[in-house]
Amino acid sequence: MADPDHVFPTLTPAQIARLSAHGAPRPIQRGDVLFDVGEKVIPLFLIRSGQVEIVRPADAGAAVITVLGPGQFTGESNMLSGRRSLVRLRATEPGDVVELTRAQVLALVQLDAELSEILMRAFILRRVALIAQGFGDVVLVGSVHSPDTLRIKEFLTRNGLPFTFKPFGGGTPHHGTPGTDPEA
Repeated sequence: MADPDHVFPTLTPAQIARLSAHGAPRPIQRGDVLFDVGEKVIPLFLIRSGQVEIVRPADAGAAVITVLGPGQFTGESNMLSGRRSLVRLRATEPGDVVELTRAQVLALVQLDAELSEILMRAFILRRVALIAQGFGDVVLVGSVHSPDTLRIKEFLTRNGLPFTFKPFGGGTPHHGTPGTDPEA
């Protein structure tokens, strides 16, 4: 697993000030849902005070992925690519955040090399972690001997889409992780 300080880094006061200049302040209250699973417009949130949790809703309740506090930020490559959210972001303590739209984040990464490196590294490492855990909304069911199943698996892997493969007719269930497919 990647270094947690790179996956969920805490920005310095100077970095917080530079990032804040590109967004809009927003107060949060305990229980506020800042975005939910399936939403296509996913802003980046910089937590200035308070606390938020990233959760994956499930039939048996919500699984907490991580909790973020002051100086940390949300976001993952889905935000930049325009894909739908795989998680819910919920405030667990009142505070203040800075909200940046996709366009504001894209402008920021073009203007500030240091913040660009931090954000992009975190987004990539978060995406890799999601893929490694098969954390997505796609479940592929098919035969390990089917060329159609193989084509779909290759498409999902090539496009960086996390998936779970559940074979029938033999084979071992596994998560779609590029380069580690035991059935390939």
